[in-house]
Amino acid sequence: MDHMSYIKQKIKDLSYAILSSQQYRGKVLDYLKRAVPFDAACFTTVDPDTLLSAGSVTVGDVEQMHQRLFEHEYVVESEDYNSFQALAASEDPVGTLSHATQGLLERSARYRETLQPTGYVDELRAVIRMEGKVWGFLILFRSQPNTCFSEAERSFISSIVPTIAGQMRDLTAAIPAEKSQWKVIGTGILVLTEDMEMISYNQEATDYLSLLQSWEEVSEDVLPRPIRAVCSKALSRREDKTNRDSLAKVCIRIPRGPFITIRASKQMTVQHMTQLAVIIEPAAASELLPLMADSYRLTDREKEILMQLVKGSSTADLAKSLHISAYTVQDHLKSIFMKTGVRSRRELIWKVHSRFSIQ
Repeated sequence: MDHMSYIKQKIKDLSYAILSSQQYRGKVLDYLKRAVPFDAACFTTVDPDTLLSAGSVTVGDVEQMHQRLFEHEYVVESEDYNSFQALAASEDPVGTLSHATQGLLERSARYRETLQPTGYVDELRAVIRMEGKVWGFLILFRSQPNTCFSEAERSFISSIVPTIAGQMRDLTAAIPAEKSQWKVIGTGILVLTEDMEMISYNQEATDYLSLLQSWEEVSEDVLPRPIRAVCSKALSRREDKTNRDSLAKVCIRIPRGPFITIRASKQMTVQHMTQLAVIIEPAAASELLPLMADSYRLTDREKEILMQLVKGSSTADLAKSLHISAYTVQDHLKSIFMKTGVRSRRELIWKVHSRFSIQ
């Protein structure tokens, strides 16, 4: 077995290890560095619905430029080379900045304003995607002169993306084995300046901040990355036909803790100053059920049925709203029961409420 194949197998074998998402991403970076050398890296989980950061594992001095990377990705008017949005929609979700710019890296604003001043000469980006759904972003940086990422290295990362994506999906959408014991926190409210400096907050917000800072292993003076991501999205100056505030949202699960939703909205003061209002609260059923459905590998039709079951729909209601027969509904229910390990509709609803704390 050659070296690259060996590294690929070691990453595949991580699926048998009992790891948290952070531990898994750290192990992946350790192995990747032995196959594709890099000087710094950032491996981020994302909300599959909004593609916003749900927490990062970093190597090297990434933190000093993290906010600038958010701004290039979400805020500035013009989309740069190899944006994650573009890579997510492309046939091959892996690209290097040197190749995208045809070797003229100065064409990239991200390179001129962030990478070059920090001493980096190239960047490799990968969207961790499987079956059309995105579970993470990976960025590798190099600082040695004349050592841009090669096509062979890019191709190797591309070949391992499906494996990593499958494992990331399983970790992100993992069903809690039992209802965890945690302090119930209500709705946290933060008000920030346009530069993301704290203006005001309530006690619940400080509790959430402590949870997030502990999880990301950052100091108390560092604003957690998921909050910076939603704020950057809320500040976006790009044309967007959808409701921007609805996209400035991320749903994440704190390890051994609750699923929470973080939202940000841009607002103006009477003095015409831009501020950011951030809401942190327990995730709603509509946000949790898609994660549960992905964890159990439900089909699109089964997901529709699960969503309506939780709302109390009967077999007749389901047949009418989905334009299928009652017999077909029963067939779908049998499949859902088998995949989720329950024997009845009542047991399924109990499992949804107890494992996800859905109200």
